[in-house]
Amino acid sequence: MKPNPNSESKKSFIVILAGLIPGLGQLLSGDFKRAGSVFLLFISTLIIVFWYSHPIWYVVPALIWLWNLWDVIKLPQEASISLVVIIWLIMIYGIGWQATEINPLALFQNTERVETIVKPMLKPDFIEPKVEEQVAFVQVQLPCKDAPPFAEKTTNGITVSADPACLNLNDTVRVEADGLWPNEQIFFEWRDPITAIMVQETHQSDAEGKFKYDFVVPPRVQGGTSNPDLSEFHRITLVQRRDIGGLKISESGGYVFQGIYETLVMALLSTTLGALLAIPFSFLAAHNLMRGNPVTMGIYYIMRFILNVTRSIEALILAIIFVVIVGLGPFPGMIALTVHTMAALGKLYSEVIEGIDPGPIEAIRATGANYLQVVRYGVIPQIVPPIVSLTVYRWDINVRTSTIIGFVGGGGIGFFLYQWINLRDFNAVSASIIAIAVVVVTMDLVSARVREKLV
Repeated sequence: MKPNPNSESKKSFIVILAGLIPGLGQLLSGDFKRAGSVFLLFISTLIIVFWYSHPIWYVVPALIWLWNLWDVIKLPQEASISLVVIIWLIMIYGIGWQATEINPLALFQNTERVETIVKPMLKPDFIEPKVEEQVAFVQVQLPCKDAPPFAEKTTNGITVSADPACLNLNDTVRVEADGLWPNEQIFFEWRDPITAIMVQETHQSDAEGKFKYDFVVPPRVQGGTSNPDLSEFHRITLVQRRDIGGLKISESGGYVFQGIYETLVMALLSTTLGALLAIPFSFLAAHNLMRGNPVTMGIYYIMRFILNVTRSIEALILAIIFVVIVGLGPFPGMIALTVHTMAALGKLYSEVIEGIDPGPIEAIRATGANYLQVVRYGVIPQIVPPIVSLTVYRWDINVRTSTIIGFVGGGGIGFFLYQWINLRDFNAVSASIIAIAVVVVTMDLVSARVREKLV
């Protein structure tokens, strides 16, 4: 049987059109779904490669273009589209790898930096030995103006003297002390007028509880003065600490517990308020309850739009906005979580309502019941268990989210964690991470058990 010239001519014309616009050949052949897939694969590939501007990746749209021609030539048998999808995925992951500058070796190139971070984190700052402390000081003037030549002060039975008490840079001052604990470590500190410690050295008292030291005033002690040319009083402070047995919660540990408490309470309040606000929205956003009336359907679309838009704004962004409005602290974080929780739970609750058995609702409607009666007797009995389960699960999510919100000033453990990272106090960072992990794991187990009982 001789080939049909008209058919061959039409096939050639379709191939030419497919070469001009990938997917057009499949469209003219009547396969609309395949035509759309080919066109989207080619266009998305071309846009991504053009945006990334790396010549090697232009091979990918060229391969898809060639496959498109081959597919049209083989019609109606059709070529496998899986090959094109695999090529497209290779391009996406390849460009993604390059765009994110992935370099696993970077984790091991700067071992010194890793060591300075990891070593302190192996010693989380939760508890510390109980110690007693005694502090004594004497004031000196810098630069020298009109202070007496000698200064002496007794604090808590410890007498500290400075000779001379009127100093200039590079002068030598003799510091003597009596009444210290014998043979115990002394922290010698020079504190400027704004109480910053400019110098800290370690010494030891003698067997009689005395201390004598000649200190040369370095230039850096003027760093904390309000005006280097203004004569101000600085403190020479002696601090002694010694163990008295036992352990106590460290200062950082106290902040960890405070931050965890704020995080849990913030998550609890935001979940409760968000759930209460979500309930009326969810009924108005349930299609099976609002259909049948143009007015109620209009309300349905408005509620859906509000929930979708609000839910699309991440809680972290909301927290930044509310921090600007009301200031730092847990309150703006709680507001942000409440708004996002309301939108997320409103959407989930409405889907629960839409998935209930319609039989009881139709039966109650048949009796002539109004909207509120339908909700009271036909909807609520079916939705209470899944709604409670979703609410508990949302509390679990909010506990984790609230730790991140603290990084933008929203309170909770995240706020302290951010400060410790900036101060490079990795002992405290480790303590806070452990506390967060314990709380999240506990919450996950509890919420899973509650959902298992309810659903």
